[in-house]
Amino acid sequence: YLTMPSVINVRLKGKLGPWVSAKDVILKLLEILSVKGGVGKVIEYSGPGVKNLSVSDRATITNMGAELGATTSVFPTDEVTRKFLQSQARPGVWKKLAADPSAKYERIIELDLSELVPMIAKPHSPDNVTTVSSLKGLQVDQVCIGSCTNSSLKDLMTVAEMLKGKKIADNVSLVISPGSRQVLEMISRNGAMAELIAAGARIVESACGPCIGMGHAPANNAASVRTFNRNFKGRSGTADAGIYLASPEVAAATALKGKLTDPRELGAPPQIKLPRKMLIDDSMILAPKRKSAKVEIIRGPNLAPCPINKKPGATLQAEVLLKVADNITTDDIMPAGAKILPLRSNIPAIAEYVFSQMDPAFAQRAKKAKRGVIVGGENYGQGSSREHAALAPMYLGVKAVIAKSFARIHKANLINFGIVPLTFANKRDYAAIRPGDKIRIAGISKKLSSGSTAFKVQNRSRKKEFQVEIELTDRQRGILLAGGLLPFIGLSAG
Repeated sequence: YLTMPSVINVRLKGKLGPWVSAKDVILKLLEILSVKGGVGKVIEYSGPGVKNLSVSDRATITNMGAELGATTSVFPTDEVTRKFLQSQARPGVWKKLAADPSAKYERIIELDLSELVPMIAKPHSPDNVTTVSSLKGLQVDQVCIGSCTNSSLKDLMTVAEMLKGKKIADNVSLVISPGSRQVLEMISRNGAMAELIAAGARIVESACGPCIGMGHAPANNAASVRTFNRNFKGRSGTADAGIYLASPEVAAATALKGKLTDPRELGAPPQIKLPRKMLIDDSMILAPKRKSAKVEIIRGPNLAPCPINKKPGATLQAEVLLKVADNITTDDIMPAGAKILPLRSNIPAIAEYVFSQMDPAFAQRAKKAKRGVIVGGENYGQGSSREHAALAPMYLGVKAVIAKSFARIHKANLINFGIVPLTFANKRDYAAIRPGDKIRIAGISKKLSSGSTAFKVQNRSRKKEFQVEIELTDRQRGILLAGGLLPFIGLSAG
């Protein structure tokens, strides 16, 4: 189902110094590669430095591989992996996995862990990276630790030790999101939770929470230091807040001092020793029913069935509803936040907010036009895999997106909901198209069926033509011709 990605090898050597952590590794890589440097690629880590990284370290690094645009990120398995699986009562699933010595790579990046320093990503992109020391003294209003990226037992034990017997600064609000039920229960039992609360932290549920603007939105014009993975403008729930991404060590030091602080100023770091056996309780995991046809899905009045798209017509004629710049994120397309996310199971309602932060009139204009096209720059759809960023535009009648390039996951989501992802054959043609232009692609269904990869677009408003291209697997071609993945697998609106 995937186009074969190329592979970038990141060879690690050395060992992280005091107060430097896995977050600094991935932030450094984002500084090197940018948010589009991993598009269509696998990031493979290797080298003698791997053995000096714990499994939670590796999870932080691979989690934020999504911010590189990577298809995936992988570490080899080793003794560290085996011991981790033993601690999780899963020793039988361990296998030795590593690249062949003769493996060839598109690019090799050498990274000496011992040379890294505490890093931070400034607003409003994960690749807007600099050193913490270069921003020393920045006044900070909020610190958030946890979410999916830095919420392991090791991370929260480190923070608890840093805060033990101390109080956070008066000007700071500290919010902590444990990464799982296992982590939450273990810090509750070992006393770390009490230390966090006593220091002034607020503990929230094991969920995305503040990362997607579901509670604890920063104050207007506030600076918030977070251990999360994304800092897109407005994602926190506050449009004019400045979100900075850093390690748990930097975040905890900042919470104590009330301003951005390099943790190396605090003396010797805490030494965290994890238990040999983690708390295992799978009693809350319920097996699916064997007779699934008899399972009733209960929908309240605020929920609606998922809309099903129709097959594309013989010719695509539509209005350019919006033209956007490079690195448009799925948060730009389908905003997060406490007002919008509760509507995820009601597509007609959530569709009202498509592009709302960039163009509040977009949804109404799209519904009036009935058929529309979006024009984008480089790396259109970067960020989270949010399928609603394709599903809701489909509901509004968006039939195609013409961009300079696409983020891989968003391109796949567009296809899955029957929106045709086209790229400019000549990127200079991007400048010649305007919102409101009427475009036409004759015989688009026939050309998709025949396997064509190039299409002629008529801009009827400007009496010009330009070429676009499309790269699809055979299966993706079939999905588009069916109108999307749901009709492709035989589902219907009924």
